[in-house]
Amino acid sequence: MLKDIGVRDIDALFADIKPEHKPRSFDLPKGLSEYEVVRRVTALSLKNNVHVVPFIGGGYYDHYIPTAVQALTSRGEFYTAYTPYQPECAQGTLQALYEYQSSICALTGMEVSNASLYDGGTALYEAMMMAIRITGRDKVIMDGGVSPIYRKILNTYTHHLSYQFEETPVVHGQSSREEIYRRLDKNTAAVILQNPNFFGAIDDLTDIIERAHQVGALAIVSVYPISLGLLKTPAQMGADIVTGEGQSLGLPLNFGGPYLGFMCARKKYIRKMPGRIVGETVDSKGRRCYVNTLQAREQHIRREKATSNICTNVSLCALQAAIFMAVVGKNGLKEMAQLNLDKAEYAKQQLSKIKGVEVKRSAQTFNEFTVHLPKDASEVIGAMMKKGFAAGFALGRYYPGMERYLLVAVTEKRTKEEIDRYAKALQEVLE
Repeated sequence: MLKDIGVRDIDALFADIKPEHKPRSFDLPKGLSEYEVVRRVTALSLKNNVHVVPFIGGGYYDHYIPTAVQALTSRGEFYTAYTPYQPECAQGTLQALYEYQSSICALTGMEVSNASLYDGGTALYEAMMMAIRITGRDKVIMDGGVSPIYRKILNTYTHHLSYQFEETPVVHGQSSREEIYRRLDKNTAAVILQNPNFFGAIDDLTDIIERAHQVGALAIVSVYPISLGLLKTPAQMGADIVTGEGQSLGLPLNFGGPYLGFMCARKKYIRKMPGRIVGETVDSKGRRCYVNTLQAREQHIRREKATSNICTNVSLCALQAAIFMAVVGKNGLKEMAQLNLDKAEYAKQQLSKIKGVEVKRSAQTFNEFTVHLPKDASEVIGAMMKKGFAAGFALGRYYPGMERYLLVAVTEKRTKEEIDRYAKALQEVLE
């Protein structure tokens, strides 16, 4: 090979690389058989298998996933399916997506759902753009309790667009009614809220939504789907558009993806919804079948008239969520939500016993809550990692002045013994 490309030796081949940047040696071991390679790589990978108990959330959670979910999702008929442009060849995929839409509507109480979007953050952006199209207005009020990750996404997507963004602070963990009401006017397209919010606080947003409707603005609510096993649904609060991150519906954390954005709304806004919407109909022989009812996507070359220029539709993740909701069921989801709530409350009790730790209790929480520490939260997280715990999310990363605040998440997977050990380890780190 060196002769064919015209260089004399390996050193000449890599002559452009500075000596300090060159590998220490190009002395590679002799070739191995397939079995030997697998055994060698497996042994190396086990060195990374350090078991860390996660108490970290911030929008992405370590939930239990029944074995049946992955088994069914991995079937070749689903796993290899492509975009169902030809409904006569894709009835199974279309029916699965129809069931997904139906489940999301049942979960949120809303009337219509699309067949999924890229993730929770981009779904929220799409909801904002949908509200702007519906109202013809250009002002958006965003609550400070909305995930800072989502807020960053919205600000990035709209950086070069002429929309007016106004962010309001949170007061004692909940939405500031006074600030939102003061900013609401006839130019407001939407108020964007989150429940539970990024600090884990639960809020009944009905009064804010009613006030938004009085000036003709829409209410967009980002929700944590597992919490809806217990909490008042966004539909019951009067929401117009609902979005969320569907990772907790049967998708593993996967080092950050792929995830699932869900979106649902009032039926009267269905033609303004982005993405694909699957509908049920009958064929020429009267048999039940499924079709792409609406698919207003960028491939249809609508340019500035397009309802969306984000084409990603994570159908396989949506299928996984649909299977998860079917396997867990209505009662199972309720029990799962109750376990999250109860275990988080137990964790609060244990952490409250530690000298210097203050659990913030100004608002009711679901499975995530904020604690104030006597030292920098990032330092605590580093020390806790050495003890085998991912201790939580350091709020100072996004909120200046909150360097000693830690966001702790507790799911149904955390045992009493793990919570007790976590509290003991935290006490040792703070001593």
